[in-house]
Amino acid sequence: MATRSRIGIELKDGSILSAYHHWDGYPEWLGRILNTQYKTREQAAELIDGGDMSSCWADEIWGEKLPQGEYAPEYYSARGEDCPPRYDETKEKFLSNGEEFSYIFRDGAWVAYDMNEFNDNDPVIVEIPAGNLAV
Repeated sequence: MATRSRIGIELKDGSILSAYHHWDGYPEWLGRILNTQYKTREQAAELIDGGDMSSCWADEIWGEKLPQGEYAPEYYSARGEDCPPRYDETKEKFLSNGEEFSYIFRDGAWVAYDMNEFNDNDPVIVEIPAGNLAV
């Protein structure tokens, strides 16, 4: 079962450009991957520019195994789908998308939100655990 999430980058005017992320969107996995592998604004922007994805850190892309030790985003566009990044004019609109977790790269760091999708509470900022994942 998927843990759906949305990864966004805050633009200068406060709007958010984002991509959907299907698997393992909880902070203990996706949050840590974002913090360790996409830690600059340029890296975050490049990740989101690819559009919606199954996973941002995969060792296989739609059945094709990557060389040992290599990882890359598994974008839906790689299998022919048209899923470009989405633009939301405000953070509030970005946070009203229905995923389980949301992430925004702002002021040089990732901020994680538990969207409380299953309990009707407002989104809350949650901590992203420190450290690399064992791969």
